[in-house]
Amino acid sequence: MDPLVALAWRGEEALLSPRVRSSSRLLDEHLAPDFSEIGQSGRLWSRAEIIPALLDETAAASEATMSDREARSTGPDTVLLTYRLQLDGRQSWRSSLWRREGDTAQCSFHQGTTIPPA
Repeated sequence: MDPLVALAWRGEEALLSPRVRSSSRLLDEHLAPDFSEIGQSGRLWSRAEIIPALLDETAAASEATMSDREARSTGPDTVLLTYRLQLDGRQSWRSSLWRREGDTAQCSFHQGTTIPPA
């Protein structure tokens, strides 16, 4: 696996973990300064808005399951990850753009789209 793709998948998985989502330091490490997100509700979030929102989450952590994972290089230092996420009995399509930053990678954009129940 391409080293950048491996870094990005590790980062994506980390961002789903309660340990990272409850730590401003770890969120700061994983989210690029120019990060933005289009949430499942359609709301546009800035980095400055999403970090406090994640820190305020009080729901019990559930096991997130990723499937249909794909990675596409979008440039020499960027990769687009797409996957299906199952969490709390709901499914969504997710896409994240990751950028190499030295020896690591940071997420610069994320979008979640709800998959309606069949």
